[in-house]
Amino acid sequence: MSISNKRILYLGTPDISAHVLEGLITAGYQIVGVVAQPDQPLGRKKIIEPVPTKKVALKYNIPVFQPQKIRNDYEFVKKLQIDLIICFSYGQIIPQGLLDIPPLGSINLHGSLLPKYRGASPMQAALINRDKETGITLMEMIDKMDAGKMYAKEVVPILANDNYTSLSKKMGEAALRLILRSLPLYLENKLPGVKQDEELVTFTRLLKAEDEHLNLELSKEEIVGWILALSDEPGAYLIFNNEKLKIYDAKIVSEEVLGDVGEIVKANKNGIYLQCKNGLVSLTKLQKPGKKVLGYRDFLNGERNLLNARLV
Repeated sequence: MSISNKRILYLGTPDISAHVLEGLITAGYQIVGVVAQPDQPLGRKKIIEPVPTKKVALKYNIPVFQPQKIRNDYEFVKKLQIDLIICFSYGQIIPQGLLDIPPLGSINLHGSLLPKYRGASPMQAALINRDKETGITLMEMIDKMDAGKMYAKEVVPILANDNYTSLSKKMGEAALRLILRSLPLYLENKLPGVKQDEELVTFTRLLKAEDEHLNLELSKEEIVGWILALSDEPGAYLIFNNEKLKIYDAKIVSEEVLGDVGEIVKANKNGIYLQCKNGLVSLTKLQKPGKKVLGYRDFLNGERNLLNARLV
């Protein structure tokens, strides 16, 4: 069977999805349209930049569609005469009317080993919970969130120093390997799919701006997990001297209690130690407002009053 005669509509937005899109194009698949989230203003100057998948689509002269709300605006799809939808990290819930259009169905690459971590933030959840592995699941799209049959999976190990940025890169590579390996089999009806065990289902939620403010009521393990899950962007923070102190990396030190929760109990060449309720965490990469991201030693050179300071 020729892979080039199937007309595919691709839904996706961020870098991780753009990597898979370009991989499908260069492998010879016929992508007849790309649906992405609307372009957003970026940086301090709020310059509007094309989203990553749009950049790839324009590079290969593929039409791009960016509806504000796809549930109300997908009539354009019918004109594309598509055979299949492939979705990876699009960012909106796909209406059933759209899923019903392609005769070969609609499939999704989901960033977890389903049925664990259905929902919007599976990679962050794996980091927050300090999981040792995660992965990509190729699955059927139905009108219930991430609940369709599972066609194939690829496991991705999570290393101790992985954060969201590094894990996303590994997950993008895994997603591309998985779709290139599985798509020919799917198109030949050789992937019957396996139903998810509903008793094993867990859910994640969409992270919000307030989640960036670290909750010091959490354990040291959870605090480090949140820091890694929010790095390199947008970054977790605590308040120091009435300003946001961004924290991009941290390590668990010990179970010692040397001060009050939120207190910097050590600030020297060995590290910046934050007291958590069940032990110490070393803050290793920090940033003050308007300043560069610094390792802890360079940060201490410019901040002499950190010892015994209270972060909230």
